[in-house]
Amino acid sequence: MSKVKESISFKAGYVNIFGNPNAGKSTLLNAMLGEQLAIVTPKAQTTRTRMLGILNEPGVQLIFSDTPGIIEPKYALQETMMNTIKEALEDADIALYLAVPGEREPNNKNLFNQIVQLKVPLIIGINKIDTISQELALTEYQYWKTSVPGAEVWLLSALHGFNVIELKNRLVELLPEHPPYFDTDQLTDKSERFIVSEIIREKILLHYKEEIPYAVEVYVEEFKEEEQIIRIRAVIVTERDTQKSIIIGKGGKALKKTGTEARLSLENFFRKKIFLKLYVKVDPDWRRDEKKVKKYGYR
Repeated sequence: MSKVKESISFKAGYVNIFGNPNAGKSTLLNAMLGEQLAIVTPKAQTTRTRMLGILNEPGVQLIFSDTPGIIEPKYALQETMMNTIKEALEDADIALYLAVPGEREPNNKNLFNQIVQLKVPLIIGINKIDTISQELALTEYQYWKTSVPGAEVWLLSALHGFNVIELKNRLVELLPEHPPYFDTDQLTDKSERFIVSEIIREKILLHYKEEIPYAVEVYVEEFKEEEQIIRIRAVIVTERDTQKSIIIGKGGKALKKTGTEARLSLENFFRKKIFLKLYVKVDPDWRRDEKKVKKYGYR
């Protein structure tokens, strides 16, 4: 992470986004950036690790930190997911907790209490208000205002852009004066290989049912950028042979569909022609093995 010298009038800081699964954290990150950076699906636990999305405007650098949904962990992979949330508690300049209508209990009270007790500005964003009436929205607002009296409460629809620009402007007001933490043309802290693996995993989450998407990991073996094309070789990891068969599908049709859709999304993201080759292999019970979880890049 490189620091860039800048005058003291510059404002920069970390806006760390927390919330239960499917609260819309990644959707809000994308809406703030105006880019489809974080993958978004209707399935819980789509986000597995912390991702920074960096919004650079004149005199301002907003560093949005997307985190996994808060859960009570049951196995090694989920333990590492919750550890990334604890990491995000440590460097927040502003804490943004996303709730959804009807939410009354956090999935992990201990983590929620740590978020509320941070010595930084706290915003409760009630997301997805487009799904409820104005009367119910007011009820939600009053509930959170009473429950967390030290927080600002905002009504939001990240999907439809309601109050997104207004919230961004408020975050800029709350930012501390600080030189930029990253180069001012940088979009994220993640590598190109990470973006590729996430886009492939997004297609798997969208098209496969039950346990299959959660048993899958994706890593990139090769990423070669040429003048006219990017050549990518990626591996989809499953936990069992039966899962591998489902990922491939009869005659390879399912894998071909996943590859085609991933390639189109990658071409849109990188704005370049993509050649994508996918392979599938089995690594038994990798999610429950701490060493294997670390091998795939989770801490």
